[in-house]
Amino acid sequence: MPSGAHPATITKRQLPFLGWIRSYRRDWLLPDFMAGLALWAVMVPEGMAYAGIVGVPPIMGLYTIVPPLIGYALLGTSRLLVVGPDTATGLISALTVGAIAARGAAEYNGLTSTLAILIGALFLLFGALRMGWVAAFIPTPVMRGFIEGLVCVTIIGQVPHLLGIAGTSGNFFTKLWFVVRHLQDVALAPAVSGLLSLAAMWLLRSLVPRIPAALVVAALATICVGLLGGEATGIQVIGDLPSGLPPLALPQLDPATLWTLTPGALAIVLVGYAEALGAAKAATVQGGGDIEPNQELVAHGAANVLSGLFGGFLAVGSLSKTSVAIAAGARSQLANLVAAIFCFLTLVLLTPLFRNMPHPALGAIVIAAMLHLSKPDYLRVLYARSRSEFAVAAIVIAGELTLGVLQGIGLGVMLALLMLIYRASHPQGAVLGQLPGTEAYRDVTLHPDALTFPGLLIWRAGGDLFFASIGHLDAELKTALAASGPAVKHVLVDAGSVDFIDTSACDALLNAIAEFQRQGITVAFARVRDQVREGMQLGGVEAAVGSTNFYERVTDGVRAWHQGRQG
Repeated sequence: MPSGAHPATITKRQLPFLGWIRSYRRDWLLPDFMAGLALWAVMVPEGMAYAGIVGVPPIMGLYTIVPPLIGYALLGTSRLLVVGPDTATGLISALTVGAIAARGAAEYNGLTSTLAILIGALFLLFGALRMGWVAAFIPTPVMRGFIEGLVCVTIIGQVPHLLGIAGTSGNFFTKLWFVVRHLQDVALAPAVSGLLSLAAMWLLRSLVPRIPAALVVAALATICVGLLGGEATGIQVIGDLPSGLPPLALPQLDPATLWTLTPGALAIVLVGYAEALGAAKAATVQGGGDIEPNQELVAHGAANVLSGLFGGFLAVGSLSKTSVAIAAGARSQLANLVAAIFCFLTLVLLTPLFRNMPHPALGAIVIAAMLHLSKPDYLRVLYARSRSEFAVAAIVIAGELTLGVLQGIGLGVMLALLMLIYRASHPQGAVLGQLPGTEAYRDVTLHPDALTFPGLLIWRAGGDLFFASIGHLDAELKTALAASGPAVKHVLVDAGSVDFIDTSACDALLNAIAEFQRQGITVAFARVRDQVREGMQLGGVEAAVGSTNFYERVTDGVRAWHQGRQG
């Protein structure tokens, strides 16, 4: 424990609920209660609908609501974030477990809960290792591309439920072609109920967005199908759901099985955490407070372990559900606890009411949720802002549609890392000139009015000096020298953008300095940070150019050169 850390501070950091409970205000009680009711109205029908994406019975969607809400409320650092079933990561779960077991089998359901526990364990591990920075490896274009591709994949997977036809496996285009070829098999009753439910979802969200559209549509569809005779109408319904407490589900600890589940679990942790952190930051803008990324990992770990142990599937922070809480006036995590209580009462008392809930209506709820997630305008704006980043997003979408969801997001992350490596190893150096009437020095290609000095080349290193970048920077400097002509006899390197130098870079600098000196060109440095200069001292660079050739400012180096010429 750090010597300056007070035990109470550490306890509050590890149990964040102690903070918001102590500062809780009485006038927040009613808004939190009403927000909890709104969350209950949204999460119950969506939980059962999202279970279809995961490939498990609807009851498991209800099992996935209560434990994560409680776990996050106790351990999370956001006052407003809502954790629960999710569409984006739910499909990855289905693909991961589907590689081992067939949908509908008891083994599949058990493995889905085991996967949730494994995901929770990885969240906890990353939290203990303080790896809250991992979400930074999914840039926004990759995440948006993943979501847009996921929208297409999820919707085409739900269309058979919506129309009452059989489904098939394969990629997006395989499923699309299958639907087109079997349109003549569409059953009238399921198609009408599904399309009406979808239209109702759209109308309610457009005209009265504050009403829980999913609950209204699910309730009306259930009542109508029940009045018309339930399954006798030809519409597939949920059927009897068990009531009472969720059963304790012990994980399958077979090493081979866990090893097979691990790649999917890691993908879910990475994607889910990036999504959750984005939602938590958005909630912070609305409701204030601070987010501690490493504690968020711990909170998501606890939420998923509890969900898996009580027969549920994975859960992550959701921007859509968080937006519901914010719109309903939530002030704290008490809203989540209220929602958990009502969802628990639903499990114990109300599950018989869902017997005649039609699968086409659940498909409509999922499709409406996915359409709500889609932001095609983002891609249009991205195309205008950065063609390269748009290309990455497009590749992710294409990868998901042709190769699969896991492959698409994996391709996106790989491309993002390659771009990061390329940019780190290709920093942009620049020839500098003095802006007239100032002591500022800027890139002469961007500022044609900047003044240069015959015989002097002022050159800015564009980034850190290390084994992967030094060759590129050395070539850029020599190109700049060649373009400046033989008159240049002094090079002043602006190292203000250099935070790090390694031994490979020092050795390369020594070779370059020796080559310049053989050509009668002297070298000096300006704005060298202390840790960089220490590396130059140890590497012999300072001895090669002389300690007097290090300057605090570029202006100082230019003045010293002028004085040297006059002398």
